[in-house]
Amino acid sequence: MKQATFLKINPADSVVVCLQPKQKGDIIEIDGLKITVNQDTPAGHKVLIKDAPQGTDIIKYGYPIGHAKTDLKAGDWVNENNLKTNLSGTLEYTYNPVNEELSIPKENRTFKGYVRKNGDVGVRNEIWVVPTVGCVNGIAERLVSELKKETGEEGIDAIYAWHHNFGCSQLSGDHENTRKVLRDICLHPNAGAVLVLSLGCENNQPDDFMAMLGDYDKDRIKLLITQKVDDEMEAGMTILRELYAIAKQDKREDVPVSKLRVGLKCGGSDGFSGITANPLVGEFSDWLVAQGGTSVLTEVPEMFGAETILMNRCRTEGLFNQTVSMINNFKEYFLSHGEPVGENPSPGNKAGGISTLEDKALGCTQKCGKAPVSGVMEYGDRLSSTGLNLLSAPGNDLVAATALASCGCHLVLFTTGRGTPFGTFVPTMKIATNPDLATRKKNWIDFSAGQLVEGRTMQELVPEFIDKVLSVASGEPAKNEVNGYREIAIFKNGVTL
Repeated sequence: MKQATFLKINPADSVVVCLQPKQKGDIIEIDGLKITVNQDTPAGHKVLIKDAPQGTDIIKYGYPIGHAKTDLKAGDWVNENNLKTNLSGTLEYTYNPVNEELSIPKENRTFKGYVRKNGDVGVRNEIWVVPTVGCVNGIAERLVSELKKETGEEGIDAIYAWHHNFGCSQLSGDHENTRKVLRDICLHPNAGAVLVLSLGCENNQPDDFMAMLGDYDKDRIKLLITQKVDDEMEAGMTILRELYAIAKQDKREDVPVSKLRVGLKCGGSDGFSGITANPLVGEFSDWLVAQGGTSVLTEVPEMFGAETILMNRCRTEGLFNQTVSMINNFKEYFLSHGEPVGENPSPGNKAGGISTLEDKALGCTQKCGKAPVSGVMEYGDRLSSTGLNLLSAPGNDLVAATALASCGCHLVLFTTGRGTPFGTFVPTMKIATNPDLATRKKNWIDFSAGQLVEGRTMQELVPEFIDKVLSVASGEPAKNEVNGYREIAIFKNGVTL
């Protein structure tokens, strides 16, 4: 069977996406028409299939992705040079609910997880050192190094220090964001034990911070204030040995897949993201939600232009109003710094075929499938609702992935068309949008959705992808874990003293 060389995503679209590079003079046969390609057009990019006078909306995914800057002709290569965003400032929205309940059968699947004392479940059993302030990062790293040498990490999955630059010289909401994320890390079920490492004089006062943890397991979460001991290495190692002895006794057991919580993220996107990897992840998200599990979508700036789709999928008007606030508050954040709300695509995005923020957003939101929105969270909040949740966080890969893990996600599904090695403090699976990336960067990529442009069908690929995710949840290391590429990044939004 002849492989398609272009794709019209929605019947209403005025562009097709090139699945293979097109040369000037090539013919595209679509809707009974023969369109001559007017310029060499790379794979992943768009070719116009109907004339578009200046100001005409260009349609992709069935929605406008911007308007023509000048008169465009059928066959033209549509890119950031001739397409302009329609986005501007904050908007008023009307709730028009479209709640499509999923007709996906329950499969009674399980994964191998660690059941914690409070009933929560982890997909890893690691020992973490969490600094309350950046001043003790060096001590944290030394302690981790010593514990690794002493134990060989035998009986546990890993030992890490989550260093960061914050915890002091911050004010009000900015300071609270740091405290919330660090609290969330300490309470994350992927940690079998945690040493909270403090200096003592920082704004993030250690006793207040420990009180913020609430009713935590005091056998597994311990505090060391380094200014109060003569030898912080000796004191730290004493505590870590106690924590290690407890954590290494933990064993995996069968856990219902309804307990799984997965973050949805994309980065280094390209023109294939919205037609391969993001829809595949969307199918997984819907499957997980139908099993009683949880998925979380973030990257609020990358919802701009597709936000009404999410708003109208909210289960209640209250959730709709929370989503409106999340969107408009983030727009106000941009505007308060004198920045436009529509200039999000990176150079890599544009090179890959994404021309405007609407183009990016309509592809980005494919990751959350069609499930109703069951919860909306502010930055630093912890999950309280199963099903599909929206989380307020920026699009920055490191910050957004950390926010997803912090809210309680066990792992992050990270789609990419350009490729990235990054991983946050939970397994961060990379799903390639195109076969070339999957072939070239095997050391980064966990799964290739590019198979969808090589003749595989979504029906064939979804079960394989489900099996892969459950394997990682059960202990198979993601590529970022194999490589040791793991870190955290906290959203900085305020004055530094």
